[in-house]
Amino acid sequence: MLFNILRYILIVFIVFVAVSVFGGSLFWRMIGVGDNLEINGAAPIVRETPPGAGQGWSHYGGDAGGKRFSSADAITAENVNELEIAWSFQTGALKNREEMAFRTSFQATPIMVEDALIFCTQFNEVIAIDPGTGEKKWGYDPNVETDRRPANGYTCRGVSYWRDASAPADANCAARIFTGTVDARLIALDARTGERCSDFGIDGEVMIEPTLALRWPGEFQITSAPTLIGDVVVTGTAIGDNLRTEAPLGVVHAYDVRTGAPKWKFNPVPRDIADPARASWQGDSADIAGHANVWSTISADVERSLVFLPTSSPSPDYYGGNRAGDNKYANSVVALDSETGVVEWSFQIVHHDVWDYDLPAQPGLYQVWRDGKAHDVVAQTTKQGLVFVLDRDTGKPFLPIEERWVPQNGVDGEVLSPTQPFPVATPPIVPDTIDSGKAFGITIWDKMACARKFRVLRGDGLYTPPTTEGSLSLPGTLGGSNWGSGAFDPQRNLFIINMSNMGQAFRLHPGAPDRAAAGPLDHDAEFAPMEGAPFAMSRRFILSPVGLPCTPPPWGVLAAVDLATGEIVWRKPLGTTRDLAPGGLALPLGTPNTGGPIITAGGIIFIGAAMDNFLRAFNVSNGEELWKGRLPAGGQATPMTYEWKGRQYVVIAAGGHGRAGTQIGDHVVAFALPE
Repeated sequence: MLFNILRYILIVFIVFVAVSVFGGSLFWRMIGVGDNLEINGAAPIVRETPPGAGQGWSHYGGDAGGKRFSSADAITAENVNELEIAWSFQTGALKNREEMAFRTSFQATPIMVEDALIFCTQFNEVIAIDPGTGEKKWGYDPNVETDRRPANGYTCRGVSYWRDASAPADANCAARIFTGTVDARLIALDARTGERCSDFGIDGEVMIEPTLALRWPGEFQITSAPTLIGDVVVTGTAIGDNLRTEAPLGVVHAYDVRTGAPKWKFNPVPRDIADPARASWQGDSADIAGHANVWSTISADVERSLVFLPTSSPSPDYYGGNRAGDNKYANSVVALDSETGVVEWSFQIVHHDVWDYDLPAQPGLYQVWRDGKAHDVVAQTTKQGLVFVLDRDTGKPFLPIEERWVPQNGVDGEVLSPTQPFPVATPPIVPDTIDSGKAFGITIWDKMACARKFRVLRGDGLYTPPTTEGSLSLPGTLGGSNWGSGAFDPQRNLFIINMSNMGQAFRLHPGAPDRAAAGPLDHDAEFAPMEGAPFAMSRRFILSPVGLPCTPPPWGVLAAVDLATGEIVWRKPLGTTRDLAPGGLALPLGTPNTGGPIITAGGIIFIGAAMDNFLRAFNVSNGEELWKGRLPAGGQATPMTYEWKGRQYVVIAAGGHGRAGTQIGDHVVAFALPE
């Protein structure tokens, strides 16, 4: 222990001396930061905000299409540095559950409906609070069990709202809140009181049953907010990865919002022999594979009566010899008719995924102006650090996409796709290759250790196949992008997205049924048996001896992409080492991040997400950091903003992320300008 303390003191001393002596630039090159990732493209064209854009915050993503844009404009670049805490609310979710904290992450974004802010806690309690004071109005507890060991942890990203236009305003359950739970229940509550809507399903809930018996209770859950369109509520599920080849199916369910009666189901693994996508699954493999589930947020286009699904990878993630072919509908944006569940179109982002590169983000439904015309598009950001932009009516590329040759020669029995889709106009937001000589290290010894870790891995760039010797995944399964998704500024055509930049080592183990049989593994390596496949799998993030990423910084970035051209307009580091490094040393290296951005008509981006406990404000035009407010715990959630009685507030859940190691808590914090 004493040796570690002395080592940290020495590291801090070296950093301060180097920065003061060399003015920073030479120091960053010595330790492996390399070229500055910042890009400054053409200044965006600014238009007037379209009427009604971003008014209110009645959906998890601001609106049904996930714009995460608000027309509120009281907070501007000129006054944002005056923001102060207006109120703070503690949910009490961790009371008597402190030993469970490492399994939780507070990822919720409140919605603003029925004169209340309504959100869900880590344990699926639903709470309504006063928008001006933060005082509790009502609460509902579904009493989920705390011994489920959920694969994705105890988390709930948001709730959804529906109002019955045909019912009297004061009728019971005329306005409803829908929420999903860790035990896969879909529950309907009265939005004014929090009481169950007894006419929905059985006493206010429907149970979503997995297609196979579960190995343990937490293998199957709901983590994202349901989607409402018309009189239909749609939900996907989150399923534990890599346990087995023959796994539960990722069926998407739709129900009548009033009665809970089933409307339709969609299975991304095409079991129907008449489905044209089945031809992309060799033999009868579609009858065996599972997953391809939708664990992230589904988007809705009311005018077109469409829902847009971001699907995940088939089971298991790292070996596809039992499911040769492209495996269509998996790893795809799929547009369904919201009344029938019939596929209108689909676009596959990854063919035959063996990298756990599922689609983690909500498909963004945006209106992009180009050549004086408005174009309705779907923008999909990915774990690979790529941005795909599709025509919303057809699913064909709005910005050009091409098939490129990717590395081959996988393990015996694997049948890799020879090509993968790549956006032509927009380069990767974060790197997908690395020279081991440019590995990061806070000291020369740290740097050398990181270089060795990269040299022993096969690293042929994006889509390097899994191997028994070990392969490099860059970006790793954290992303690139993740569930925080992006935000769209309709005034400037700018798509704002945050991404992580961390390398991950993954390895296949022939015939290894358990961890012991796999041979020596790092104590912190994740191991998965992949039952039914000829290999097990292990993976770990590539960290230096002092616990920092070996990938050259920045480890987290915030970027702006012009969706009319695909140009990266600017790109900046996101986060500091303030809450990671010893002594609170705040190096501006960026950090891995989870959560997403929002944009306001005042020209401000608000985002937490980074692994230091701050909510930040950036200038949307150039990415300049304008302000940051200290949080009582990790802000690994997407904020939101609203106006209440003439005052604009910005709210974020500050409860940390157990797996990421950020500070755990149960706060909802609101910032506002002084009254």
